[in-house]
Amino acid sequence: MMRACIAAEHRTTMNKSGLKRMRQNGRIPGVVMGLNQASDRIHLSSREFGRWVRTGGTGLLDIRIADSEPVTVLLEDVQRDPVTGDYIHIDLLRVKHDEKVRAKVALHFVGTPKGTKLGGSLQTQSTFIEIQALPHQLMPSISVDISELNIGDSLLAGQIELPPEVTLLSPDNELLLSVLAKTLHMEESDAEEAV
Repeated sequence: MMRACIAAEHRTTMNKSGLKRMRQNGRIPGVVMGLNQASDRIHLSSREFGRWVRTGGTGLLDIRIADSEPVTVLLEDVQRDPVTGDYIHIDLLRVKHDEKVRAKVALHFVGTPKGTKLGGSLQTQSTFIEIQALPHQLMPSISVDISELNIGDSLLAGQIELPPEVTLLSPDNELLLSVLAKTLHMEESDAEEAV
């Protein structure tokens, strides 16, 4: 699959009003860092970036800054406006094709746990895990079938099936979600309120 390439421009250090004006003009400020090189302050089209994210982009991306050769980067962090959901800043990390990188991968839980149909309550602790792999082996997300989980069952990071070339960095015993008995859950809540 061909990687997306988004054009970017260099930007100067700006105050808050300058950054706000840039965002109003449909641009997202960001920074490209890593590989022992100086960081580049950039801005790119919020429409193009949004389109890339909507089509499953959360991993590798090529960025062409001004007229230079494209640079392969990993999406390290995204800041969004808590009210509007608009992108307000992105951090991108330069990567080498032959060097393993660490990345957080989103988990998409599929199905309805058996336990919730029997009156249990689904409690989600985390919707991502951290992995390490070569850049081309990274996946934007992992689908996890949770339909067989019963009351009292939990899903741990170590139970997520990964390709052999991908290493799990999250602790094996990190709790991702669990199906609790509603009565037990309510008794715990009542006990906490009493304390």
